[in-house]
Amino acid sequence: MTKPSEIIKKIRTEAGLTQEEFAHAISSTMTTVNRWENDKSTPNRMAKALLIAFCENKKFNKALIEEVRNIR
Repeated sequence: MTKPSEIIKKIRTEAGLTQEEFAHAISSTMTTVNRWENDKSTPNRMAKALLIAFCENKKFNKALIEEVRNIR
């Protein structure tokens, strides 16, 4: 299983965004995105919903969206 930090970084980099731009796009903060990408924390339920909506809006593949759904 892929680590949550790797999933989040993959989403952000595939979207071509900086941490700050990505945070703004999902209504979060750069500090939070940085913590997710560095295994300091994981997204809560609300943040996961925002990540899924972002991925669906950007037409990411269903496998990646499913990985986001499985983040614990």
